[in-house]
Amino acid sequence: MAFLGALLGWLALTTSLVMAVSWRSPTHRAVIFMAVGMIFLWIAVCGTLMVRFRDPISNWVLSIRLDWRVKFVLFCTILAMIEEAITTTMTNCAPLFGVRIGQAYITASANYFDVICLHSVIIFVSLFVGWAAILKRFDFKPFAVYVLFGITGTLAETQFGGLQHILEYAMWSYVYGLMIWLPARSVPISRGATVPRWWMYPAAVLIPFLFILLFPLAGVVSLFYPGHPQMHFPPIGL
Repeated sequence: MAFLGALLGWLALTTSLVMAVSWRSPTHRAVIFMAVGMIFLWIAVCGTLMVRFRDPISNWVLSIRLDWRVKFVLFCTILAMIEEAITTTMTNCAPLFGVRIGQAYITASANYFDVICLHSVIIFVSLFVGWAAILKRFDFKPFAVYVLFGITGTLAETQFGGLQHILEYAMWSYVYGLMIWLPARSVPISRGATVPRWWMYPAAVLIPFLFILLFPLAGVVSLFYPGHPQMHFPPIGL
């Protein structure tokens, strides 16, 4: 589609520009290499596999005898865990990119289970529950879910990393969108959902954030691990 092609062009351009600007800094160059590795493995490889096998996967998920909302959240969570396995691997590949582990990174920790249980996926689950609630009532098409959740993910990144992440929308659109697109294709059509009105599209960007409060898994975890989520590495200097 033209939209996805435009995103790829934007992603290639911004990545190339940042690489050119950061090339003389070993730390920033390593971060870019990590991001490129993630883009290749998650977006190019995993994304291609999802598109190629979308019908058999969706049909198999639909055949599982389990409430579709549970399947949806579990499917999204599994994909998010795969994505974070890739990003954590890239963080641990720091020595291959010429720096020490913790000197350059794209995850909060080099420990995979720490990342998914205390920083990222534990928060994403609440967002997925929010989308399950939305899809129960409104019949958003899978591509619309992809686009909207990509915007939600971009906004989430700006909360943690600053407004500059808006310029990285092309990357975050693919990163977050691919977590939810295939699960959205695996939702039964005959579930009694209605066609969403125009105002539901911008609302659907923000509604998942409410479920972080209504379904606060991260908050519960923080009771047992005070101070989380927090970075385990020092800030990356200029």
